[in-house]
Amino acid sequence: MAKESTTIDVGEPSTVTKSSSHVVVDEKKKKGFVAAAAGGGYKRGLAIFDFLLRLAALGITIGASSLMFTAEETLPFFTQFLQFQAGYDDFPTFQFFVISIAIVASYLVLSLPFSIVSIVRPLAVAPRLILLISDTVVLTLTSAAAAAAAAIVYLAHNGNANTNWLPICQQFGDFCQATSTAVVAASISVVFFILLIVISAIALKRH
Repeated sequence: MAKESTTIDVGEPSTVTKSSSHVVVDEKKKKGFVAAAAGGGYKRGLAIFDFLLRLAALGITIGASSLMFTAEETLPFFTQFLQFQAGYDDFPTFQFFVISIAIVASYLVLSLPFSIVSIVRPLAVAPRLILLISDTVVLTLTSAAAAAAAAIVYLAHNGNANTNWLPICQQFGDFCQATSTAVVAASISVVFFILLIVISAIALKRH
């Protein structure tokens, strides 16, 4: 009686599963790279806008400090012992304004390299975090200088009847015009710093 043998055909190991798993991994990597590239492009756009805002704020702060520093007017009439003259150095608040806004302008110059680094490396966290903290501090200084100078400009235009402080802008029109323009320019720079802080916060939030 012949002995029957049973043969089990195992077959070759299938490579379909392995190849499909490699395809899935490659697809995930590609999606990750695409997402990273999209995030980098978005952050680079924010960084470019940040750089342009800093240039604009630099020009405004230099103009505001220069206007206040050169604000001076001498009336055409005078007495033997008295000459009617008004200058920024006659008001300690205006002196504080000039020094503070000059510091702000210097800071903006120093912050430009960090902004450029954020353009070149949009995913870097350190330069953006440094700018966020520094901008917040400088915003406080700019707001204090602008608010203090605005109070003096208001008194120069309107005076104060309760304390018998008379307005001087009717006599020193050019002086008041220059100081008022400087305060307005500083106020615009405050808005720019708020935008810069918002941009940095958005860029950091995306990490």
